[in-house]
Amino acid sequence: MIAIRDLAVRFGTQTVASVPELDVGPGEIVGIAGESGSGKSMTALAVLGLAQIAGARVTGSVRLGDRELVGLPERQLRAIRGRRIAMIMQSPRASLNPTLRLGDLLERTLRLHGVARAAVAARGRDAMQGVLLDPALLRRYPHEVSGGQAQRFAIALVLALGAEVVIADEPTSALDVTVQAEIVDVLRRLRERGAAQIFISHDLAVISQLADRVLVMRAGEVVEAGLAAHVLTAPAEAYTRELVAAVPRIGDRSA
Repeated sequence: MIAIRDLAVRFGTQTVASVPELDVGPGEIVGIAGESGSGKSMTALAVLGLAQIAGARVTGSVRLGDRELVGLPERQLRAIRGRRIAMIMQSPRASLNPTLRLGDLLERTLRLHGVARAAVAARGRDAMQGVLLDPALLRRYPHEVSGGQAQRFAIALVLALGAEVVIADEPTSALDVTVQAEIVDVLRRLRERGAAQIFISHDLAVISQLADRVLVMRAGEVVEAGLAAHVLTAPAEAYTRELVAAVPRIGDRSA
């Protein structure tokens, strides 16, 4: 569904993210791992066509199906974002308008992307149920729901729009372990619906639960890539071994 070739994001002469090659197919989850500042989120912004807004220069190719996204006019990118390619943010409440009820947010989002008014209610109800949320929560404001509920609502928006590609940028990092597990389960449901996913996280334990393949980034460069089961159990690079060694393990008193 999405194919990246020789993608580079630069501020002036400084390259902050470089991805030579990445393909993600329907129902596949590819994890991007690395410490803060490694270029994970900037890669996501470049895929969405948002890095340029921050002043970056983006070169290379990002193809969504047969559509080239790099260099596409902003007006055309707006029509693609959300409807065909969507992003789940790290801080769910910060990405939701606090002055609108969840139902109003959902309706505005769907209407913006061309969903007929008559279809909004049914599509919204189905999406809420798809992420195991009571549709009655649509009457609440963002501050009246928990962090986990807000994150699941953000995923419900993705479901309601029927996005083909989903980029999840640290969607579990601000949540406790129990709620993290709930979000992981919801992302698996997205896989079952055929969405291609790029899952960005510094948490290798979460990536190991979800990803089919993984890219490890450091200082803007991909240092290792391959099947998640192989990279996370028998890493070839010293940096990846350090990341794997840093994952807490039950019974490890040194963690």
